[in-house]
Amino acid sequence: MECAPCLLLLLLPLLGASVTEPEPCQVDDEDIRCVCNFSDPQPDWSSAFQCMPAVEVEMWGGGHSLEQFLGRIDPNADPRQHADLVKALRLRRLTVGAARVPAVILLGVLRMLGYSRLKELRFRDIEVTGPMPPPPQPQEATGPALSTLELHNVSWPTEGVWLSELQKWLKPGLKQLSITQAHTLAFSCEQVRPFSSLTTLDLSDNPGLDEGGLVAALCPHKFPALQQLLLRNAGMKTPQGVCAALDKAGVQPHHLDLSHNSLHTDVSGCLWPSVLNSLNLSFTGLEQVPKGLPAKLSLLDLRCNKLVRAPQPDELPKVGTVLLDGNPFQVHGAAKQEDLTGSGVLPACAHLPLAMGVSGTLALLQGVRGFA
Repeated sequence: MECAPCLLLLLLPLLGASVTEPEPCQVDDEDIRCVCNFSDPQPDWSSAFQCMPAVEVEMWGGGHSLEQFLGRIDPNADPRQHADLVKALRLRRLTVGAARVPAVILLGVLRMLGYSRLKELRFRDIEVTGPMPPPPQPQEATGPALSTLELHNVSWPTEGVWLSELQKWLKPGLKQLSITQAHTLAFSCEQVRPFSSLTTLDLSDNPGLDEGGLVAALCPHKFPALQQLLLRNAGMKTPQGVCAALDKAGVQPHHLDLSHNSLHTDVSGCLWPSVLNSLNLSFTGLEQVPKGLPAKLSLLDLRCNKLVRAPQPDELPKVGTVLLDGNPFQVHGAAKQEDLTGSGVLPACAHLPLAMGVSGTLALLQGVRGFA
């Protein structure tokens, strides 16, 4: 592969296009952040050269296809000839979005970035096209040693095997993986290698996933180090159903986020992971505390539900802190209908932070059984 142009096909290419005003790429005064928006019908791709000294780079392709650059690629070229140039880059965080990218270009760039110090890579609204190239041989260079990989609305030509194919182009050691608005999460698990270092997995905003799909997506025993599992707006129906899926997949998260799912109660029992200590059930439409929750938690988030009264101690697990902001029972005095939204939750919920551990009013239930 002709590596300097290839690197900039996503970083993006040096093609000598005529200069237009304003420049599609802007870099700040400290050469820290560079943002490119190639939305013009005939963008000046060479403007990406300005991003070479930046630490954080965003490349937005304006919906363009990069197939026009396939003729400039030599798939048999040795990427080591440009290794020193890539090593000198300060790049640590790269975002690429809004483009149709041939797989040979995408994976070729990943291979070249294997010589870089890139740690965080984000693909957003990307359509990967064409056949996947053969994976690198054991003696060949692979892709970057990422700590974070985020894939949002990315489609692949290989359907269920795309994760295992992509995995071959990355060095081991990935710690955070986010796959949101995925076109498929039904992986060919026998081809997926264990993510031995992965501590955070985010499968949020996949409303068609549900508990059945969760087992397939988790690929049993492929995430041995997982500590945080985020399933916001992922079609989950009951906490117990998620519990059963975790058991089948052999996953033992410390923190589980089920917020923004329409949950209902289920009386069936389930053996929750013994290490689970934080459970987020906010924004789930609950009218009462579900039964069958983990017996012991340090934090239970019940914000912005439809609880009309404060939970009683015997309705809760042994818990250290319960978050209850934004429930109807917290309306002081006689609540008027106009004080509530159509969903039955308080308008204040629209402004509450959604992440666990963020600042905000903590509703600490007096008399709740102490967390030991």
